[in-house]
Amino acid sequence: MLALFVSMLPSTIVVNALPRIVAELHGTQTGYTWVVVGTLLAMTVTTPIWGKLSDLFDKRRLLQFAIVLYCVGSLIGTVAPTMQLLLTARVVQGVAAGGITALTQVAIAWIAPPAERGRYSGYVGAAFAIATVSGPLIGGVIVDSPLGWRGCFSISLPIAVAAVALLHTSLRLPTVPRAVHLDLIGSTLIVVSASLLLIWLSLAGHDFGWYSMTSALILVVSAGSGCAAVLYERRRAVDPVLPLQLFRDRTVLLATSAAACLGTSIFASSLYPTQYFQLARGMSATASGLMTVSAVGALGAASIVSGRAISRSGRWKPWLLGGAALVMVGLTLLGSVRTSTPLGLVASYLFVLGLGLGVTTQNLVVAVQNNVDMQHVGSASGLVTFFRSIGGAIGVCVMGAVLAARTSAHLADALADADRGDVIGPVPYEGAIPVLTDLDETVRTAYADAFGAAFGETFLVVAPLALAAVLCIAKIRATDFVHDRQAQDQAVVGAPHEPSSRRHQA
Repeated sequence: MLALFVSMLPSTIVVNALPRIVAELHGTQTGYTWVVVGTLLAMTVTTPIWGKLSDLFDKRRLLQFAIVLYCVGSLIGTVAPTMQLLLTARVVQGVAAGGITALTQVAIAWIAPPAERGRYSGYVGAAFAIATVSGPLIGGVIVDSPLGWRGCFSISLPIAVAAVALLHTSLRLPTVPRAVHLDLIGSTLIVVSASLLLIWLSLAGHDFGWYSMTSALILVVSAGSGCAAVLYERRRAVDPVLPLQLFRDRTVLLATSAAACLGTSIFASSLYPTQYFQLARGMSATASGLMTVSAVGALGAASIVSGRAISRSGRWKPWLLGGAALVMVGLTLLGSVRTSTPLGLVASYLFVLGLGLGVTTQNLVVAVQNNVDMQHVGSASGLVTFFRSIGGAIGVCVMGAVLAARTSAHLADALADADRGDVIGPVPYEGAIPVLTDLDETVRTAYADAFGAAFGETFLVVAPLALAAVLCIAKIRATDFVHDRQAQDQAVVGAPHEPSSRRHQA
């Protein structure tokens, strides 16, 4: 939980500081998106690798290494003088975050018996919520203080040191004796395929045309690498990084599909609302952080309540169905937001979205973990996180492109109506994120209205993904979690066996 807190706190702080960061480093809307997408991309393509490594090597040492790597990325971000170096720092953080996220889930699967994973998953969700709640608030204070936005990257370093020390003294996990066969070829093919797809989605239409030769080349190489990865993992890999047999399980297949559909909502809910409050409503970083408390507070409460309820009853499907439905409702409500929407309504819409995400995010992983053997729990956990991350990265890329395009269109219309065509060029069509105080009142008002309208339209675009998640969850067979610690122990060759407690026996 502390390790997860370390990885999440800087991310939420940086998200709230992004408008200031991009403006000071002379970035664009594409750069704004890539500060997040770069992290998601690195996290996405490395998560299944981390999960597979946890099945082969010491899980505690891997988790400690991931935390140290995250600290390295934070130090680079602290001193970054350009957007390019800042993006490098975010990529390093993304690689580490992929390890922390996957290994945290793996550790819980080994610590807790199947019946208790829902409850422990709720605690992880609470740690996630605390980091997310405190992040924007702390970040707002730091950004508005003499430390500036650079302090957002170094704030978690003392916590990271404490996490590494506690893991060294407290975490004891069994290592299954297995022959080690690193799937370097499969890992490389997966990384190339996923990376090129996300790069194309982010840059197409801005750096090159959607129907250009560059687009065609990127897509061909991405698709070819993906097909080669499937063939290699299926026929040649001794110990594949993504065991394809996992997809034969109906629950695994549908749960990973639902996670991919909900990934966009997970990442977009922390990225774009703070931008809306600062650019459309003219709020400070601190005030915009306060406005997101309703969403992350709901997320944390829903994680704990749903996790404990699932552990008591063993029934998880009704919770997941209800959570996905709430996500769909929350996205639809956010689709109606404009600059003139009362702030109380916007906060209530974020609250609904947070409730849905709190119920679904962690419990989808738990559903998968309880349908695979323990020797594959690392790969299965990495699989769900991989598809959730790639769905989120693709969705954020698409949302960023839609947001920039719709903002430019609305702003061009507003400035034309106001007879201010002389300023249309630099603001809307180059995708720049302006410093609002540098604009005159007419242009500032027009930009705020344009961004507010584009914000709502962007969330409407991704609302159907939540409906797809509802349909996937509805098709999963409703099986209860196994209330038996001995079944878990017997699945692990060489794992230490501890007598079940009375509660576990019951």
